[in-house]
Amino acid sequence: MSGLVLKLGPKERVLVNGAVIENGDRRSRLSILTPKANILRLRDAIRPTEVHTPVRRVCYIAQLILSGDATEEEGGQQLLSGIGQLGYALTDEDSRMKLGDASDAVEHGDYYRALKRLRALLPREEMLLAAAAKEGAQ
Repeated sequence: MSGLVLKLGPKERVLVNGAVIENGDRRSRLSILTPKANILRLRDAIRPTEVHTPVRRVCYIAQLILSGDATEEEGGQQLLSGIGQLGYALTDEDSRMKLGDASDAVEHGDYYRALKRLRALLPREEMLLAAAAKEGAQ
């Protein structure tokens, strides 16, 4: 059996194909067997008011596709464009690998994997922005 496995904590919410599902009082594990199901953990969701950096903006586009608020055609093109632009700023080997994985995921229609790879870049972006702000303050 293959597919996505979600491990949910008590009362954790997840968006599946536009429907919000809340877990019960105990931890649970769900196997998603439907390929290309749109799934988003709401604890991981980026709110529109939090989209204030380049990586967050690209993550938000992936999230919109997963929630069904953007089409794969339109959102996928924007996502690939955003990933390409991030490649100009994040030039270290690890970031390049994550961006390459995210791009490959988008090209295969695996937006959940793309979002996961892009979210892994958030700490690096935060560090770079903090260093730039510190440098600018001097």
